[in-house]
Amino acid sequence: MSSNIRNFCIIAHIDHGKSTLADRMLEVTKTVEKRLMREQFLDMHPLERERGITIKMQPVRMNYSNGSGPEYVLNLIDTPGHIDFNYEVSRALAAVEGAVLLVDATQGVEAQTLSNVELARSLKLMIIPVVNKIDLPQARISETKAEIRNLLGVRDEEILTVSAKTGEGVEMLLEEIINKIPAPAGKKSDFPGKSDFEEAGATKGVCALIFDYEYSTHRGVIAHIRVFEGEIKKGSRLKLAATGEIFSAGEVGIFRPELAAADSLGAGEIGYVITNIKEAKIVRVGDTVLGASSASQALPGYKEIKPVVFSSVYPEDQDKFEDLKRALERLKLVDSALFFEEESSGVLGRGFRCGFLGMLHLEIVVARLERDFKVETIATTPSVKYKISTRKGEIEVYAPHRFPDENEIKDIFEPWLKIEILLPPDKLAGVIKLLNEHEVEVGDTSKFSDTRVRIEGKMPLRELMRDFFDELKSVSSGYASLNYEQDEMRKADLLRLDILVAEEAVPAFARIVPRRRLETEAEAVVEKLYHILPKALFALKIQAKSMGRILASRTIKAASKDVTQHMYGGDRTRKMKLWKKQKEGKKRLSAEADYDIPPDAYLKLMKK
Repeated sequence: MSSNIRNFCIIAHIDHGKSTLADRMLEVTKTVEKRLMREQFLDMHPLERERGITIKMQPVRMNYSNGSGPEYVLNLIDTPGHIDFNYEVSRALAAVEGAVLLVDATQGVEAQTLSNVELARSLKLMIIPVVNKIDLPQARISETKAEIRNLLGVRDEEILTVSAKTGEGVEMLLEEIINKIPAPAGKKSDFPGKSDFEEAGATKGVCALIFDYEYSTHRGVIAHIRVFEGEIKKGSRLKLAATGEIFSAGEVGIFRPELAAADSLGAGEIGYVITNIKEAKIVRVGDTVLGASSASQALPGYKEIKPVVFSSVYPEDQDKFEDLKRALERLKLVDSALFFEEESSGVLGRGFRCGFLGMLHLEIVVARLERDFKVETIATTPSVKYKISTRKGEIEVYAPHRFPDENEIKDIFEPWLKIEILLPPDKLAGVIKLLNEHEVEVGDTSKFSDTRVRIEGKMPLRELMRDFFDELKSVSSGYASLNYEQDEMRKADLLRLDILVAEEAVPAFARIVPRRRLETEAEAVVEKLYHILPKALFALKIQAKSMGRILASRTIKAASKDVTQHMYGGDRTRKMKLWKKQKEGKKRLSAEADYDIPPDAYLKLMKK
């Protein structure tokens, strides 16, 4: 019965306790045995548990009864909190009727909280506000409630308080979810926030939304679906609306959170269907599953995700190119936001130009390539998409080493962002200074609450990638939070900065910098590489070059070897002869030898 089903997700700023709250819900509902429980149970990948963050949404089905009433089916989708993975949150919200808005009592409402609320409101979801971490001595419960009250326009008694760590208040939250979040109606017209579904032709039959998928070598694509109409069973003949591909359901089931087979999936339920489709490109996130003979149109689905940050990824060993290609293809099956296409570089060889949702997304992908697929990679300096007007016409450039020379460029346009920062008033002076250093155009500054100030502004995406987030956290002692969204393209005064190692340009180290910061950036990169690169058997020169000039230079001394250690006593001229021979050998080596840059140097240069 769909009247006993509640579909919801947990949304919050990063580190506000979503995964811990999900753990307590699994314990209270006895979905997972206590002996099998571990922290961050729904975070399946080791990287998620190591970093303490959720990277990918994870659905789970829980059965709950308070003892006297009927048993309810609670379908929870745990979502990421980092802004890089906001697309995952939007997909999860589109598959549910309600959202638990979790706010850390020690931090209060933060910038990503505002973004999540706006997203949930646009989809007309029921929002249940919850204050978490009430067990901590520094918890500001009344102040946090006041901020939520101003944000949502709710009364104090409507805001629940829980401790995800101790479990206090979790059962009351489950009761509130049952009482407040509406049961799924099972009609396409009731898809959250999508009022045009009836016009799309709401004929009877199967209709389900694919909100995620995974890939199995033996069973093909496993689609994660929310059923809006009809019933899907094993053997049901189904069709993908976007591609017209017809398939038979190899198996249907639910998430426990591991896959568990079921007899059927009915209207309002969240589960999976094994498609037996081996070509992953056929199945798309946001596509609609219909009956094989259905004439219904597709659900509106999701807007196409566009990469924000670009970096070229090359195998350390060119013989591993096919391995890297297979690894990226496999990774694409579990990360639909990843974009890549083949390219080649004269120095680095064949590789891939990859698009990411942000810097964290880039770090995670590179780490997974090395950890999950054992492919050592070289990642170039991250960049954004520039539109450049040259003497030969307009071009789009993603990689710094492909940036044209200054004498060929007429105009350069770069992407800008709208940003929103929440911070304590006593941190305002330091943050304003930081904003000026990062070319931010500060707009409105307003009072958000008694303990928070809101700053709105615009900045180049290029500057956000220059450790802006880390510096913001540092200057505000961790209390400032940031949210951003894409804005317009603007004219920019930028130059390409080439880095030479052993007097040879390294494309992966090239970067695009504003003219006013050219020399500062050149000195900083050279100095950083001076401390990163290991010594060679010859003197290693590191240089920064732009506009035909060397702007900065450092030399790493050659690794020394005592060629006279086996000698003692005797005439000094014997030693001098060996030293002279060593010096000539090093001189000859520096002219002829190649210097291999270790792959971890590329990642170290990216990090602060």
